[in-house]
Amino acid sequence: MKHLLSIGDLSAIEATTILDTATELARTSDGQIKKLPTLRGRTIVNLFAEDSTRTRISFEAAAKRLSADVINFSAKGSSISKGESLKDTAMTLQAMGADAVVIRHSASGAAQRLADNQWMSGSVINAGDGTHEHPSQALLDAFTIRKHLGKGSSDLQGIHVAIVGDILHSRVARSNVLLLSLLGAKVTLVAPPTLLPIGVEKWSCAFSYDLDSVLPLVDAVMMLRVQQERMTELFFPNAREYSRYYGLNAERMRALKQSAIVMHPGPMNRGLEISAEVADSARSVITEQVSNGVSVRMAILYVLLAGSPLEVGSGK
Repeated sequence: MKHLLSIGDLSAIEATTILDTATELARTSDGQIKKLPTLRGRTIVNLFAEDSTRTRISFEAAAKRLSADVINFSAKGSSISKGESLKDTAMTLQAMGADAVVIRHSASGAAQRLADNQWMSGSVINAGDGTHEHPSQALLDAFTIRKHLGKGSSDLQGIHVAIVGDILHSRVARSNVLLLSLLGAKVTLVAPPTLLPIGVEKWSCAFSYDLDSVLPLVDAVMMLRVQQERMTELFFPNAREYSRYYGLNAERMRALKQSAIVMHPGPMNRGLEISAEVADSARSVITEQVSNGVSVRMAILYVLLAGSPLEVGSGK
């Protein structure tokens, strides 16, 4: 495996290998010496043409914990803001000797184009392309679910996950549907009709317009941010109306199973899709998702650049 562009490119075995490697790397990170020499001498470029906090910083932390050199490259303050093309940017990075590029871009398919055109010889990792996919986020979400609900299993058989909110504009939802169903979980999308994509009935999941009927049935509920920056039309009457029908508050949280967990890929809009009380509750694993993101992204870099998974129990 050279690139990570889409969850659709992974087999169940490859996805599980990344999750298992992340488990071993998480144990290493919990020790006194957090760094591994695995990628010493390699150069990782974080090419972010869209704003990011968690993804960019966790990829940077992951690369540094594997002893790689990291170059952070954002659209603001670079020649991209002057109109430089993706091709010219990629060729510049190739000339600088980049071994891997972690790319986030507003255009769906940007990572695929970068990999297919072979403008550079290194690995390409999709850190979110438009409304298409966000594979590393789905992997860390699956890692978090497996850790809390997997009961020692390598897959997610028998686990029911609800993904709630702006499905239409969410690359996280698309990647999660692909990965969670690949690993055996049941997925239900919950959103108003205007925020579900056309053709959603062909996806490998169920969907509903009624949040209250779904909550008592699920083992994990993942709330999604309303992506107002991608909206050019009115998709719901107002924020108050949306929160009333699709926001997760304390009353709705009480309808969940005792063992159910609450997730959110971030950034959160507190008071809209999730209340502050729920976000800060004992059921919430939102902060843990961020921690797990470092381990999972270490695993992605390890598998792509070291060429092999970390053996279970090796811790090195």
